[in-house]
Amino acid sequence: MSRGTSQGGLLDAIRYDLQQLHTGWMSLFFPRQRQQSHSVLGQWTPQSTAGKVAYRIWGVVGTLVVALLYPFVLFGFATRYYTSRIDRTAASLGVLGVILLSVLIWGGLAALARVRFSTEGFYAVTAAGGVATVAAVLAYLTSRYGGRITTILFAYPFGMTALFLPPVVAALYSPTLSEVIFPNSETLAVWLLDNVLDYRGINEILRARFDLEGFAYVGMWFGIAVPLGWSMGFLVTLANLMRPKSE
Repeated sequence: MSRGTSQGGLLDAIRYDLQQLHTGWMSLFFPRQRQQSHSVLGQWTPQSTAGKVAYRIWGVVGTLVVALLYPFVLFGFATRYYTSRIDRTAASLGVLGVILLSVLIWGGLAALARVRFSTEGFYAVTAAGGVATVAAVLAYLTSRYGGRITTILFAYPFGMTALFLPPVVAALYSPTLSEVIFPNSETLAVWLLDNVLDYRGINEILRARFDLEGFAYVGMWFGIAVPLGWSMGFLVTLANLMRPKSE
């Protein structure tokens, strides 16, 4: 395939996505936009003057919304690609396979830590492996036996938990890890409180009620993993609605 052909295919795909997004936006206020279209005459448009004005205004607003939304759709496509590969691997292993694979990997790391490092290192890797295994199994079960809503609400957050919490739990038992993870976590927490959570005093309430030490770090990263998992699940769902896997 030539370079020009590949670029043309990419531009066609982007143009298709943008058209689909804009059509979906228009159909929110003008349902007949999606229901009535013709290959020659084009899509339906209102006939009254007021309808035409509202249609054009809504179309301009939709263009801005699509421009802001499309980068997230692209991220959803990329996330869907990698999560689908993980899903296929997990489906081929089954729940027992997921458990055995996790135990094999983390058990091997724990044994290596026991031989090469201190007892604290062994406890750190063992605790991290336990968290990763439980979260991975819960992510598999909620994704495999639940619907789209269950997958978004539970599977993706559990998947993020399996990634985020093991190193934090390990840092509770390892001074070496704690010197790296905890100061960076504090920096991130300050930024989140001063920016993301600076709304109606939420940051002040959190500062007054919680001290960021010990297992509070685990709670902090779990609190990050859950909304991040929801966001990723939403973006993947948006990508599926935009362009199903068969396309």
